[in-house]
Amino acid sequence: MKRVKKSKSIEFKEDHPEFEKDKKLEHLKEKARKVSILEGGFASASGGFGNRYIIPFALALNATNVHIGLLTSFSNLLSPIGQLLGSKLMQNHSRKKLVVWFVFFQALMWLPLAFLGYLFYKGVFVEYLPIVLVFLYAILVAFGGIAYPSWFSWMGDLVSEKKRGKYFGRRNKFSASAGLISALLAAFLLDVFETKGFVLLGFAVLFGIAFTFRTISSMLFRKQFSPKFKLKKGDYFSFWNFIKTFDNFGKFAFYQAFFYFSIMIASPFFAVYMLEELNFSYITFTLVTMSSILFYILFLPLVGKFSDKFGNVKLFYLEAALAVTYPLFWIFLKNPIALIFLPQLVAGIMSAAGVIAANNFIYESVSRQHRPICSTYKNLLLGIGISLGAILGGFLTKVAPASFSSVFFFVFLVSAVGRFAVPIIFLPYLKEERKVKYLPHMHLDINHPMHFVSQEASWLKKVFR
Repeated sequence: MKRVKKSKSIEFKEDHPEFEKDKKLEHLKEKARKVSILEGGFASASGGFGNRYIIPFALALNATNVHIGLLTSFSNLLSPIGQLLGSKLMQNHSRKKLVVWFVFFQALMWLPLAFLGYLFYKGVFVEYLPIVLVFLYAILVAFGGIAYPSWFSWMGDLVSEKKRGKYFGRRNKFSASAGLISALLAAFLLDVFETKGFVLLGFAVLFGIAFTFRTISSMLFRKQFSPKFKLKKGDYFSFWNFIKTFDNFGKFAFYQAFFYFSIMIASPFFAVYMLEELNFSYITFTLVTMSSILFYILFLPLVGKFSDKFGNVKLFYLEAALAVTYPLFWIFLKNPIALIFLPQLVAGIMSAAGVIAANNFIYESVSRQHRPICSTYKNLLLGIGISLGAILGGFLTKVAPASFSSVFFFVFLVSAVGRFAVPIIFLPYLKEERKVKYLPHMHLDINHPMHFVSQEASWLKKVFR
C-alpha cells in the first residue's frame, strides 16, 4: 500500500488551449479559498458560543467529574467513528453534498441541547440530564466527524503544497479571531443571565446562536467551488492494513494517539478546576481560557512560515516541549493574570505549532486519493487516545492521594509525565516527507547578556524573514 504519490505538474504556455482552462480553474480555487476563510469564521463563532461552554453547561446541570470525563471521551471517540462512515459515503456521494448536509445536521443538534436547560429548570429527569447531555453532544460531534474526511480532502485540492502553511495560518488566524470574539461575547451574556438568576436560559441563548452560525457555515459551503473528485473502491483499505503498514505516516498516527492520550488526562479538568476550586466567574474563566486563543492567533503566521521553510517535524518537537510545562504551571499558579501570561501563552504557541504541523504533515505524507481514509484512521487512533485519556483523568480524580492539596494537581502531574515520555519514544522516528531548509544553528553567549539578546534576535530574523 503506497500512501505517498508524487505527481508532476504540467505548465502550459499562454497560447496553449489548456492554459485558459488552468487559469479559470485557479480563479475558481482562489474564490473558494476566500469563501473557506469566511466559513471558518462562522464555524469558529458557533464553537465560541457553543462548544466552548459545553463543560460549564454540564456543571450547571450538576454533572460530576466522571460525567465530564465521559463527555470528553465519548464525543472524541464518536468523531472518528463518524469519519469512518464519512469516508465510505464518499464512494457514492460528492464531497460537497456530504459536507453541506452533515454540517447542517450538526447545527440542528444545538436545539435539543438548549432544551435540556429548560428540563432542568422544570425539574424533569434532573438526575439523568448529564447523561443525556453526553449522548446528544456525542451525536453533534459525530455529525461533524462524518463531514470531516470530505472537507479535508476538498481543502487539499484547493491549496497548493507550497502555500499550505501560509494559507492555513491565515485561515486559522481569522477563525480563531472569530472564536475569541464570540466566546468573550458569550461570557458577558452568560454573566448577565447569571446575575439575574437565569443562567440556564443564558446557555439556551448561547446554543441558539451557535445553531445560527453553524447553519450559515453550511450555507457558505454551498457557494464554495469543489474540484472534481471520485473515490474508487480500490482506494479503500482496512484499518488493520493501515496499522500493519506502520510507515512514516503510521508512526505519526500512533504518536498523535499516545501524545493526546497524555494531554487529555488533564485537559477536561482545567475548566472544572477554575470554576469549582478557584471560583472564577464566567467572565474570568473565559478571559483565562480564551487568552490562549489570542496567543494562538499571534503566533500562527510565524508558525505557518516556519512550516513552509523548515518542515513540520521540528514543530512537533516544539509542541512537545511546551506541552510538558503547561500542566505544571497550573499546580503553582492561581492568579488569573499569571495564568494568562504563563500557561496560556505556552498553550497558544503549542496549539499553533501542533495544528499547522499535523495538518500539513498529512497533506504531504498521503496521496490525494488516500487522504480521506488515512486521515480518518489517524483520527480514529487519536479519538481512542483522547477518550481513554479523559476516562483515566476522571478516574484519577477519584483515587488521588490525600497528600495532594487538590485532586486536580495529581491529574496535572500524571499528565505532565506522559507528555514528557511519549515524544521521547516516538518523535525520533518521524521523518519529513519533503525537502526543507536546514534550521540555522544558534550560537549563544550566555556569559554576555547583550550578546545573548542580539544573537537571539539575529537568529529569529534568519528563521522568519
